[in-house]
Amino acid sequence: MLESEAHVRQERNIKVRTQLAGFPDTKRLEQFDFKFPSSIDEKKIRELASLRFLERHENAVFLGPPGVGKTHLAVSLGMEAIRHGFSVYFVSLTDLLDRLVQAQAENRMRRKMAHLRKCRLLILDEIGYRSLDKQATTCLFQLISERYERGSMILTSNKSYGEWGSIFQDNVIASAILDRLLHHSHTVNIKGESYRLKEKRKAGV
Repeated sequence: MLESEAHVRQERNIKVRTQLAGFPDTKRLEQFDFKFPSSIDEKKIRELASLRFLERHENAVFLGPPGVGKTHLAVSLGMEAIRHGFSVYFVSLTDLLDRLVQAQAENRMRRKMAHLRKCRLLILDEIGYRSLDKQATTCLFQLISERYERGSMILTSNKSYGEWGSIFQDNVIASAILDRLLHHSHTVNIKGESYRLKEKRKAGV
């Protein structure tokens, strides 16, 4: 009876933490088709799923063209982290930076940063979706500096590291951001065509 009650409480807590995480959808690693991308390091993904990188305050970066499963993998690792008791927050980079810029204008930056610093795993989706102005880039640098060696991040991007300078429009800050991100980081390069486009082609759309 006690074990049953404990299990119910645990599942309820997992459900609440999953809702608070802000995932766009619920995905599990078992649902990911590793045969679909033309190139992906499955062994490295499995190692990340062990969550040892979280215990070491390391980062993971998924790079590849749109539609190859970067967000799916990020969400599935986030959900695995929640099941193991870690706090997780998922957000697109542009949405987060819009909020940080607004918080800065309203003198709420310190409180916002404290909140972002507390979660064990921060997932930043779609780096490179749009170019960032200097204020947004500075906010991102501040966020990464705050979390450096204190908490883990997962980032997804359709841009190679060599193209990140064009995202931030400032090569000096781009180098500083990459320096902190890559110091304790696992990079997974994914190659292949878009799964969504492939499904549309199959359907004759």
